Amino acid sequence: MSDTTNRWEEFLDPELLRGKLISASIYLAAYELLVDSIVERIKGFFAECFNAERPLISQKYKTEVLSRNTSRVYASLSWLQEHDVIDGKDLEAFESIKKCRNEVAHELPRIIAGESKLAFLEQFPVMVALLRKIEVWWIVNLEIPINDDLAEKEIDEAGIVPGPVLNLQLMVDIALGDPDKATYYLNEFRKRRVKP
Repeated sequence: MSDTTNRWEEFLDPELLRGKLISASIYLAAYELLVDSIVERIKGFFAECFNAERPLISQKYKTEVLSRNTSRVYASLSWLQEHDVIDGKDLEAFESIKKCRNEVAHELPRIIAGESKLAFLEQFPVMVALLRKIEVWWIVNLEIPINDDLAEKEIDEAGIVPGPVLNLQLMVDIALGDPDKATYYLNEFRKRRVKP
């Protein structure tokens, strides 16, 4: 068969098409979670007060973070690197993740049609690892020390599952998991929602 015939067959296969669309969507959603973790955690840390549950930008945040770069993301990455949350390899990983995200977002029709083979599935675990690294740092260095119930306890960082990472795992399990696993969370939620 020719390449064109193979691409049409892939495109017309409901399972393959659905898988490509869902995988690309999860990658894009994961990227947004990562960017949110990079920017919003620092913004909230420097907030002096909140308005409608959003942190108001403080002068200290402008001086110590935003002054580093015109991009909030890159200004925040610089702050994270200065505070040893991430390192140079993490910055390189972010660049690869971002490049792949842009290609997925702008080349989606070509990906679906089988004309473009992108390695976003290989980038996904790298993105999750970076997201986890940043989130765990905030939990260990800020949230645990101010929690009286946890401050004096020994915490196994490997056992910490940050909320955004859990959200990603749920998305993957529900959208791409086998049917039993995909419905497990909904069934459990419904069971627990019912009052005894």
